[in-house]
Amino acid sequence: MIVILLRLFIIAAIIFLIYSFIKYLLNPKRKLELAHEQKKFFFLDDKENVHKNFLLTHKGVLFEGEKYLGTTETSFEVISVFIWTSTPNKLRGFTKEDFQFIESKIKEAYPYAKIDWKSPIKEFLNRNESEFPTLS
Repeated sequence: MIVILLRLFIIAAIIFLIYSFIKYLLNPKRKLELAHEQKKFFFLDDKENVHKNFLLTHKGVLFEGEKYLGTTETSFEVISVFIWTSTPNKLRGFTKEDFQFIESKIKEAYPYAKIDWKSPIKEFLNRNESEFPTLS
């Protein structure tokens, strides 16, 4: 009797370990951390929960975005998104094209959204080409 209970306990423990391992592999937070380490793009968002901020990583920089719900002509949609990074010192080497790429990915998820960047990215994107120093 005790042998059978011990075997059932061992089988249950093995099943639990396999389940935990699969759940760990499929965890979106782990995928975000892996993409962040590998300096790839990854967009982590719960589209069903407008109150929950989204996270995205691009070229090793982690960005956070805040969504705001509003009305369009036909429905309620996310109409405004504010994006920032808590590590602006890692933005070295970023170009306007990188930010346009990020905006295009956000527009795929939220086509009605107006995207606003917080400082210092906002100032960088609003600068005219004539304000940049030229290398001669």
